Amino acid sequence: MIRLFRHYVPLPLLLLALVEMLVFFGSIPFGKFVRSGIEGWAFDPVGLELKASLFAIVMVSVMTAMGLYERHFWDGKADMMLRVAVGFLLGLFTITLIYYFLPDLYMGRGEFGIAFAASFVCVVVARYAFFRLSDHEALKRRVLVLGTGYKAHQVEQLASGSHGRGFALIGFVRMNEADDIIVDAARVLPAGTLLRRYTEHERIDEIVVAMDDRRRGFPVDDILDCKINGVTVSDLATFFERESGKIRLDALHPSSMIFSDGFHQAALKSFSKRCFDIIASLLLLGLTWPVMLATAIAIWWESNRNGPIFYKQARVGRNDRVFDVLKFRSMRTDAEQNGIAQWAQKNDSRITRVGAFIRKTRIDELPQLFNVLRGEMSFVGPRPERPQFVSMLEQTIPYYSMRHRVNPGITGWAQICYPYGASEEDAREKLQYDLYYIKNYSLFLDFMVLLQTAHVILWGKGAR
Repeated sequence: MIRLFRHYVPLPLLLLALVEMLVFFGSIPFGKFVRSGIEGWAFDPVGLELKASLFAIVMVSVMTAMGLYERHFWDGKADMMLRVAVGFLLGLFTITLIYYFLPDLYMGRGEFGIAFAASFVCVVVARYAFFRLSDHEALKRRVLVLGTGYKAHQVEQLASGSHGRGFALIGFVRMNEADDIIVDAARVLPAGTLLRRYTEHERIDEIVVAMDDRRRGFPVDDILDCKINGVTVSDLATFFERESGKIRLDALHPSSMIFSDGFHQAALKSFSKRCFDIIASLLLLGLTWPVMLATAIAIWWESNRNGPIFYKQARVGRNDRVFDVLKFRSMRTDAEQNGIAQWAQKNDSRITRVGAFIRKTRIDELPQLFNVLRGEMSFVGPRPERPQFVSMLEQTIPYYSMRHRVNPGITGWAQICYPYGASEEDAREKLQYDLYYIKNYSLFLDFMVLLQTAHVILWGKGAR
């Protein structure tokens, strides 16, 4: 993992993005060369570099929006090819639009066609090679876990899921003969194992301290010896945060938050985020007002021209301040006629036909841009919840109130990492992603969330 602007980015995916950026950049001069030939080659370094840079930036941004650089990776080769194809079509549309408004950057159709086709072939080849290499054990970090109990079992579960692609779990060290063994017994090393010698023999890259009780035989000298010898030593909370992009509630303690380098809302951060919110909201309003107008007409028409178009609902914002969130109405007017707040369910019968479409495409969320402009929300942040649910969840989920220390958002890290939440367990899981966002906030992370929200909308993830 590489940490960029406080956000953990998998090194293989970062390298893949850099390779593909070079492919996109190099395809422009390649297309010009093939089209013009050696005799017709007219080298224009300033103009050519600008066109190549524009093409590379647009295509990498579009592919990021397609989810092709996300840490959860994709669901298989067919899914990858579909996303690459859609990404190239969207990239072509975007580049064409830019050429229309900036004709000085225009390239001949022959040159651009060759560059576009060459970059597509190279990207497909690079991704198939990446598929084959990404699961190769020799390229994974080799991890040794201290402990065999409940916490060690959590690492074992992580390694067996999609978050475990970046490391190979070599084994577990039983620190005390009295320790319980919950993990795979075949990979447990006996108590008294010489850590330094074992890490050298097995080429261990990282030791994860996951002991249920550190007071029972914690090998300080051995671990220090391994660290000095070049082995990374991590605690359970840091390891989970880095590998999964979330902060485990059961590994979180007040002391870890107090002494960590995150959870700090500086004045400059708040000011830059507010500027980002205003600029992004105005730009999106300028782009989507025709869609919003068409949606308003559709809702008005479906309700026999007498129902409300917008829907206001009380939500809890920053510092527990309650405000009215504005959305396009997607349910019947009698959806909660009994006055009891309900989570939306899959195939909810209260949702109208127009409502089903605008919820699937997230168009119903667009009026919240006005909440952002009023300062009640941010563009990116934890999704605001209803006061009735907040009162219940704060009593059952530890640290739930921490998500109210920042402005809620239209979209968020939890929204792109986890599907729609409609239960207490879902709320607990999404809180772990929200805490990661609050701890590691940066404009870079906001920008990545915005880009990746596009593929959540296009693929309809989590909408109900």
